[in-house]
Amino acid sequence: MTYYVTTPIYYVNDAPHLGHAYTTVAADVLARWHRGRGEDVWFLTGTDEHGQKILRTAEANGVPPQVWADRLAEGSWKPLWQHLDISHDDFIRTTEKRHTDRVREFYQDLYDNGHIRKGSYEGPYCVACEEYKLPGELIEAEDGTLLCAIHRRPVDLLKEENYFFKLSEYGDRLLAHYEANPGFIQPESARNEVVNFVRGGLQDLSISRSTFDWGVKVPWDDDHVIYVWADALLNYATAVGYNENPEKFESTFPADVHLVGKDILRFHAVIWPAMLMANGLPLPGRIAANGWLLVGGEKMSKSNLTGIKPQDLTSHFGVDAYRWYFLRAIAFGQDGSFSWEDFSARYTSELANDYGNLASRVTAMVGKYFGGALPASAADGEAEQAVHDGLTRAAAQADRRIGDELDFQGGILAVFDFVKQVNGYLTEQQPWKVAKDDSDEGRARLATILYTAADSLRAIAVLLNPVMPETSRKLWDSLGAQASLGALADQRIQDAGEWGRLPAGSTVTKGAVLFPRLEEAPAA
Repeated sequence: MTYYVTTPIYYVNDAPHLGHAYTTVAADVLARWHRGRGEDVWFLTGTDEHGQKILRTAEANGVPPQVWADRLAEGSWKPLWQHLDISHDDFIRTTEKRHTDRVREFYQDLYDNGHIRKGSYEGPYCVACEEYKLPGELIEAEDGTLLCAIHRRPVDLLKEENYFFKLSEYGDRLLAHYEANPGFIQPESARNEVVNFVRGGLQDLSISRSTFDWGVKVPWDDDHVIYVWADALLNYATAVGYNENPEKFESTFPADVHLVGKDILRFHAVIWPAMLMANGLPLPGRIAANGWLLVGGEKMSKSNLTGIKPQDLTSHFGVDAYRWYFLRAIAFGQDGSFSWEDFSARYTSELANDYGNLASRVTAMVGKYFGGALPASAADGEAEQAVHDGLTRAAAQADRRIGDELDFQGGILAVFDFVKQVNGYLTEQQPWKVAKDDSDEGRARLATILYTAADSLRAIAVLLNPVMPETSRKLWDSLGAQASLGALADQRIQDAGEWGRLPAGSTVTKGAVLFPRLEEAPAA
């Protein structure tokens, strides 16, 4: 079977910001990690291109909605994922025929089997969320205007005749599934929120709109289009061959992990599994909700004018540091605040001083004292055994935390604790002083110290490859590991903690500085 991981598909109402990239980088690290375990992986991302929000944005820009969707998907979203070294296997757009045809078939099946009814609905609707709002999801402005609590924008009061999915019939089945599968929704706070919501009683879900026409036509009624969320959720099935490629679908679906923002948790943890139940399809392994990135205490978004572009940061810190920072600084599943100052401080302390300096020191000393040929370890003592044990622990912790628990921060910190340990080992062993002893014993001791440090770097490059792939490739080449061990992409996570894999005699060179000194921050 294939390990199948997805991001949400993102609205093309505007260009991507840090919040979108945060979820996508996390999914990429997870996909790369499981590839590093030797598993077959399918990593899906894409864009959500239907609905009233897209229609209004296109109209405001004076172009048809399809033109707008093409412009954003091809001109902003895809190029950014390429820039951030995102290794997705597929990028689905909900305006593609492979999606729209299958969506119509899915809902025709629901309709034919009695899971859909016709009715009318009246209530407050947030176009930015593309969702009818419950009273507790609204706030009142000073002038009495009702606002969406997430976007702080006025809601529309809508009344229209719709088709409804009989969601109210699935409360007990959903609760039973949550109880039988306690890890289905993560983190625990998100699970509790969903359980309490479902226990409060579910209402049937409006799955069509008749006041505009930008969407997938309801197959039995051309006067309606399918509600954008009811359309969008199907991407996870249509992208892997639903009703089109049975072999691909059977080997891939359902997703092992859907990574989502917590503001769209209910769609994924309530509506999506209920729809799958109704059509007799298997449920995903888990729904993992990340928190919000906050700037000035508010959720990062274009509507709040806090939508910082990832390129604003990568141009200063570099792509790998960008990929590392948010997963290291913020516990996945919790809200976290971004600041330029925090990024700069962590970059200098942990990347440049700890990791980058370690790589520079070790490769330079192998070049200086052994002509660039990695010496064999002569005789490991207690100090070396402590490093071996530290690597074993770090590799096991990182594998469990990232690969199994989605604790990206914990896994990264486990590796960087080992980086600190190796730095401490060099400080204590003082190879620059040992090098002054020209005796056989002195040369043997120096060889042991530098081999220990170099093989540690080999393991670090493997363990950090899913997080910082370009940096790991540079270090791998600097250690001569490409020639002696093969491509970094072929190395296995589970082998990283095995000591002594870097062969003596490997050609070690001092490459470019992994994390250059930062220039002055750009003016605000």
